[in-house]
Amino acid sequence: MLLSLQVRDLAIIDATEVTFGPGMNIVTGETGAGKSILIDALLLALGGRATPDMVRAGATQAEVCALFDLTALPEVRARLADAGIECDDHELVVRRVVASDKNGSGRSRAYLNGRLVSLTQLAQLTAGLGDVTSQHEAQSLTDPTTHLELLDSSAQLDPLRHEVEAAQAAYAEASGQLESLLRELRQRTDREDLLRFQLKEIDDLPMAPGDEAQWVSERDRLKHATKLADGAAEAEDVLYARDGAAVDLLGSVLGVLEDLSKLDAELVPVVELVESAKAQVDEAARTLGRYARSVQSDPERLSDLEDRLQKLSRLKRKFGGSIESILEHRRKVRSELDNLEQGESRVAELERVAEAARAKAAVIARKLSTARKGAANALGESISRELASLGMGGARVVVDVTLTSPASGELAIDGVRLLPTGIDRVEFLIAPNKGEEPKPLRKIASGGELSRALLAIKRVLTEVGSSGLYVFDEVDTGVGGAVAEVIGQKLRAISRRNQTLVITHLPQIAAYADRHYVVSKRVEGERTVSEVRALTDSERTEEIARMLGGLRVTDRTRAAAAEMIRTAASP
Repeated sequence: MLLSLQVRDLAIIDATEVTFGPGMNIVTGETGAGKSILIDALLLALGGRATPDMVRAGATQAEVCALFDLTALPEVRARLADAGIECDDHELVVRRVVASDKNGSGRSRAYLNGRLVSLTQLAQLTAGLGDVTSQHEAQSLTDPTTHLELLDSSAQLDPLRHEVEAAQAAYAEASGQLESLLRELRQRTDREDLLRFQLKEIDDLPMAPGDEAQWVSERDRLKHATKLADGAAEAEDVLYARDGAAVDLLGSVLGVLEDLSKLDAELVPVVELVESAKAQVDEAARTLGRYARSVQSDPERLSDLEDRLQKLSRLKRKFGGSIESILEHRRKVRSELDNLEQGESRVAELERVAEAARAKAAVIARKLSTARKGAANALGESISRELASLGMGGARVVVDVTLTSPASGELAIDGVRLLPTGIDRVEFLIAPNKGEEPKPLRKIASGGELSRALLAIKRVLTEVGSSGLYVFDEVDTGVGGAVAEVIGQKLRAISRRNQTLVITHLPQIAAYADRHYVVSKRVEGERTVSEVRALTDSERTEEIARMLGGLRVTDRTRAAAAEMIRTAASP
């Protein structure tokens, strides 16, 4: 719901703020007073096109601020939340600034709750806040993409539509899995060759975690076998074998210390240390001797180890930096090969699943299509009757339901494109006069006819869709008398669920207002200034009397105006 609209330096409006309420908000005023400027301001807030000539003469920029209550519009709140725009207390402030040619070359900026957004974002995020019916502006109801949802909602087909959506999703998933497998199989030969080559390359080098360190150790030992054997033998000789070896020297020292320890017990621990050292040197010498005799040169084994390590290095570069990663890659290769080898049998199973999903989706989609065609006839007749009551008795509305045509690669059933919404395309068509062929709503030439056609549609679909703001401009063009009163009644009915803003020049419509605003203009110096103000009950009677009697307002016209308001207010 629109709570308030602030306008500054737009066209002939200097500065004004209008507070709106629920129900039917009526705006009247003399021709040229600037009533349409309010519509222009609201359209700017909803992402409409801005031009530099909108800025009031002498001003550097025009500014529009609209405050909306989003309590009844959860889908708009969710869209804003997804965009990162918080709406405290479910309120949204939309601010649009349009620069003049002299100040920014006519560029405009937009803000949502203080956050700068692009004009594309503004239009997308404010979609659903207001629907403006005017001769010069595109309407949501003239957009064929909205018609299918309106038909389904009006005919209470949403449960069946949800079934179609679920069936389409299941068919899409099964078809996707089948196509993916077929694509894999088409590429299988080359892929299998690559995988088998990799598997053989790894299996040609038997390995286990820890092998690399063992191979490096053994290679280094064989590579330096002569040096290791000679060094160990030399050490064994020094420690044990030669005359005056370390073991013999330690034995002599040990004999002396044993004699001395008999004279002084404090040397007993030293004797034990030397005795232990002699035993350890003796053991080390024996171990070195065995080691020196065991180390032998083996060129063939050395060559084998060098080859293994070279192959391992190449595998590490290709499949990871360790034996563990190579073995993990082998596991994946083996698994993929197994899947490829099982592919043919899986194709048959997936074909069965996909066909079952297609058949189910086809049955439900055709059931929905049949229901839509029946509902379309009833809806078209209802709207046509509404048009007759609005003075367009020769007009005929057709809710056209046609099958969609699939493009290459799109999901289809029996040659018809299948979408989550079904197999139908829906569009409201109208023949404004008897004998004419129905045409799309957006191609109606007359603004008055378009406004009344959209009023009729909205009247029939009052309970469908979100309870946002409906704006009607020029809905009373070319009508009067009893038809005008019927239009007022229709607008009142719509306003019971949707906040409604109506610009009118007919007293029969203005009498139905819950709130009445008048736009007037005056000349200040060399400039024309327009202002908008809410009317009191007495001022409202005077304004409707003016609309009835023109420049001369008499007691008779005032009485007629009061009677008109009382009649409109009665149930």
